[in-house]
Amino acid sequence: MSKFKILITEHIADAGIELLRSQPDVELTYDPELFRNFEKIMEIIPEYDALITRSGTPVTEELLERGKRLKVVGRAGVGVDNIDLEAASRRGILVVNAPTGNTLAATEHTMGMMIAAARLIPYAHKSLKEERKWERKKFMGVELAGKTLGIIGFGRIGSRVGIRAKAFDMKVIAYDPYIKREKAERLGVELVDELDELLRRSDIITVHTPLTDETRNMITKREIEKMKDGVILLNIARGGIINERDLYEALVSGKVRAAAVDVFTKEPATENILLDAPNIVVTPHIGANTFESQTNVAVIIANQVLAALRGEEVEFAVNAPFEDTAAAKVLKPFMELAEKLGLFAVQVACSRAKELLLEFRGDLGEDTKPLTTAFLKGYLQKVVDIPVNLINAPFLAREKGISITEVKRPEGVNFKKLIRVVCKGKDGEEFTVAGTVMDDTFPKIVEINGFLFDLTPEGKLLLIRNFDVPGVIGKLGSILGKYSVNIAGFQLGRTEKGKEAKGVILVDDDVPEEALKEIREIPEILEVKQINL
Repeated sequence: MSKFKILITEHIADAGIELLRSQPDVELTYDPELFRNFEKIMEIIPEYDALITRSGTPVTEELLERGKRLKVVGRAGVGVDNIDLEAASRRGILVVNAPTGNTLAATEHTMGMMIAAARLIPYAHKSLKEERKWERKKFMGVELAGKTLGIIGFGRIGSRVGIRAKAFDMKVIAYDPYIKREKAERLGVELVDELDELLRRSDIITVHTPLTDETRNMITKREIEKMKDGVILLNIARGGIINERDLYEALVSGKVRAAAVDVFTKEPATENILLDAPNIVVTPHIGANTFESQTNVAVIIANQVLAALRGEEVEFAVNAPFEDTAAAKVLKPFMELAEKLGLFAVQVACSRAKELLLEFRGDLGEDTKPLTTAFLKGYLQKVVDIPVNLINAPFLAREKGISITEVKRPEGVNFKKLIRVVCKGKDGEEFTVAGTVMDDTFPKIVEINGFLFDLTPEGKLLLIRNFDVPGVIGKLGSILGKYSVNIAGFQLGRTEKGKEAKGVILVDDDVPEEALKEIREIPEILEVKQINL
């Protein structure tokens, strides 16, 4: 029986090594210092079916091209910045990582940093141990008991922080528009609908989101101004979520009593401005640095690589290899459409829907699984905190308890081929969005809740529900102009003059929250949603 040859070029915990060595179908080469000799890796990589690295091995396009037998690259950790994902996908090489291995380590580090910031423990330690001073009055702290903890991002780590905070007799509130309310309620946590509410009510705020276009600079001077005086801020998630200069200024002014930061925009962060801020506890990105978490990571990545080599289901795929088949080429524009419909639906009304219906009209092939998977890929991008692709989307959907019903129907009156999404929003109202592909090439959204559109699903837009009366468009334009938001296009959908209508405004820039607030105050406006496609 031929064996899978696996090469490990960096140190991973013994548990992962032992697991791989115990497999009868595996031949393992473990050289934890090999990452220092890229030329040697290039020389031997053609012999191997799998490569496991940490962050020190540059998995370049050149290396992937030389790996003629490579089927999978495993990253023993979360970040994959050292791996050329596009080149791996193009060559059909799966890339997997281990995003859940450090969950408890990051959770516990958050709690430790929270206590350290509240009680100024590092400063008291330095004063006594290094300066030999006995200054009890100088280090007056605050208790966690009775305080309100605001958690931004209630996923794997955020929810576990909430559980532990409640054990400290804290009141816990959370903001996460992509988490089901039942999950928070089950843990005794109040899920708030708006970030601003969490900012206003919290005594301590901690962020646990991935770094995306949506979360980058989520906390700036504007958000800090809305917080209580003397708030404590924590970032143990990703550098860049909290604007570092704005946090520095808030610490200097005293608006923020204390902060705790483990992650930075640029690392190593030896020259970061936050190091000069008062009342801040800093650590060098060690949230995942425990013996237990490194063991978990090693075991997870070993199992992921084995599953990939054996053709089994993979939980943590980071990319989706391209399939260059005739069927895939025909289906590709409809898969792009399905993904956009998922991304649209989850931002408008379906983020907490328990059941989703996908209706396929016309000849979209016997197997609609690729279309459903593409829909889930778009839908889950705003729901989970790990990269989503065509490989792991079905698994993640099952993990989230998302139920998809597929229905095939004959071609419609207006369109021969159509995909329609039906879900119930958080208020129980049914929401629908449908799309088609024009000229077998261009995805289009053609219907939103019964209103007809001809909308290319890309870019930034506002979805407006309003009464169809004169003057509404002018008021919208005036507000957007006031905030320097350029309008790139406008479409109106209505069923009857003077009744309820839907409008889609295409914009070139993100619309500030202040502008959205003013728009919501227009009497004729019933609802406004900002959507990024």
